[in-house]
Amino acid sequence: MSRTNSLEVPATHPLVTAVIDHGCEFEGKLCFQGTVRIGGTFRGEIYTPDTLVIGEGAKVDAQIEAGIIIISGEVNGSLRAKHRVEIHRPAVFRGDILTPSLSVDEGVIFEGSSKMAHSSQPLVNTHEK
Repeated sequence: MSRTNSLEVPATHPLVTAVIDHGCEFEGKLCFQGTVRIGGTFRGEIYTPDTLVIGEGAKVDAQIEAGIIIISGEVNGSLRAKHRVEIHRPAVFRGDILTPSLSVDEGVIFEGSSKMAHSSQPLVNTHEK
């Protein structure tokens, strides 16, 4: 998918596993395969080997481990991505990132730290504890 398409994945797209849309709130642990798009409020933990899209207007306070993380909303927490993290305007990110590939657009608010790690490092499988 191109960068533009990955941010605008429609809820009816066959690759979208779930949507937590604007007006929805979720608190807890979310484990999934496929692609999940968050447009509402989420607090807790997220684990996936696949793709998490946090849309514009979303507010996420979480520990996240994923294959790919794409952010356009507000995120506070710790991110660990096996493949890459993309942060696009008008995102606000506060926290720590561990990923082999990081892309941050001009105009993004980034308060925290980032560390580059090789993609060969396995994600911690903490959701099966």
